[in-house]
Amino acid sequence: MIRGLVLLGLGLWAGATLVLAEVRWISRPPLVERLRPYAPGGLGQPTSAGLLSVASFREAVGPLASAVGERLAHLFGVGEEVDVRLRRVHADLDPVGFRVRQVGWSVAAFGVGAVLAAGLGLPGPVGVLLVLGAPALSFLVLEQQLAARSARWQRHLFLELPVVAEQLALLLAAGWSLTAALHRLADRGSGSVAADLQRVCGRLRQGLSEAEALREWSAVARVPAVERLVAVLALNRDTADLARLVTEEARATRRDVHRELLEAVERRNQQVWIPVTVATLVPGVLFLAIPFVDALRLFGT
Repeated sequence: MIRGLVLLGLGLWAGATLVLAEVRWISRPPLVERLRPYAPGGLGQPTSAGLLSVASFREAVGPLASAVGERLAHLFGVGEEVDVRLRRVHADLDPVGFRVRQVGWSVAAFGVGAVLAAGLGLPGPVGVLLVLGAPALSFLVLEQQLAARSARWQRHLFLELPVVAEQLALLLAAGWSLTAALHRLADRGSGSVAADLQRVCGRLRQGLSEAEALREWSAVARVPAVERLVAVLALNRDTADLARLVTEEARATRRDVHRELLEAVERRNQQVWIPVTVATLVPGVLFLAIPFVDALRLFGT
């Protein structure tokens, strides 16, 4: 009991130190760091983090957290890279930050589980299950949240792509270049495809060609409809009728969406008949059981 309280106190002390290190009136940066942005070339120089701060803690445990997180993710059957999923959903965290958060939640859950097991006096197997299961559950909760967010983003891309492809075809048919059409769709749109196109336009401004920027989008999105559209747009310099090809691809994607909608409607229609069938069979079985039991009684006498 005392050992658990000591460990809990050490954890609270470390957490309070990291939190208070980010408060400005407690952790005031030195004069050199405050004057660095105003010096020639000072904006490009890295700022030194304090000994006890979130930045220094992240730099210290970041590589270890990344290695442990990747090993655990592969152990639990997660094959897709966390970097790809974070870029897909436009997350603010980088892979190291995400893994540090996972490891931090797991360590906190381990401490809480150890304190509860010691404080409540749980039996040995139950205590071990609590101490080992709480960190694994915390790790998997964050992993599942990212996976669900990634799958939801891919679903939105698939549903929005037919409309965006048709708009792109209209702009190309009206005489717009591919780059100008992509910029217009990125500026005027508000969905998941528009957010991805904003990244594509940013890569174009950085000097990448249209085909390279679009292939990056396809590699991050990993949606078959996006891959087919990017393959069509890659023919921009090889064909003079790109608008017609994009229109045909938009129709094909719309047919895929319509096919999935019909499948969902058919599944729901079949699910409707399940309670109807059960409600019909139960009274029928009761009505059949009454004469059957009566016949057995007659034969028995």
